Amino acid sequence: MSRSILLVQLATTLPLVGLIWTIQLVHYPLFARVGAAGFSTYHAAHSQRISWLVVPLMFAELFAAIAWVASPPARGPAWLATAMLGLVGAAWITTAFASVPAHARLGAGLDAAALDALVTTNWARTAAWTVRAAVLLWLTAGELERR
Repeated sequence: MSRSILLVQLATTLPLVGLIWTIQLVHYPLFARVGAAGFSTYHAAHSQRISWLVVPLMFAELFAAIAWVASPPARGPAWLATAMLGLVGAAWITTAFASVPAHARLGAGLDAAALDALVTTNWARTAAWTVRAAVLLWLTAGELERR
């Protein structure tokens, strides 16, 4: 893997890990405390503002993961690039088929079942990005040792 592909993956995955853990442990649990009266306005603002951070990072991460599969590293197992792209795919699939529908329901107002589903299914994205970050940091450490 070229250093530039590794750096782009680090520069996208690491912020996504920080964001997803903050969302999982802080933002989503606090949704229930906003109250029904102001929830729709709060949720709309949250969704718009978080999208400005998450969407560009997710697209850049996807393109970097695809580039890694197209140009796999000379060292290490050949399947690793594909597995890492699979983790990106898991985050995207969870986003598309669990997070977005739950947020759509929440956009209509506070819905305890939708919020529970959002928090529960978000663990898949949290795990995918956390594993990606751990592997990328491990690869980076290996690159630094070789230099």
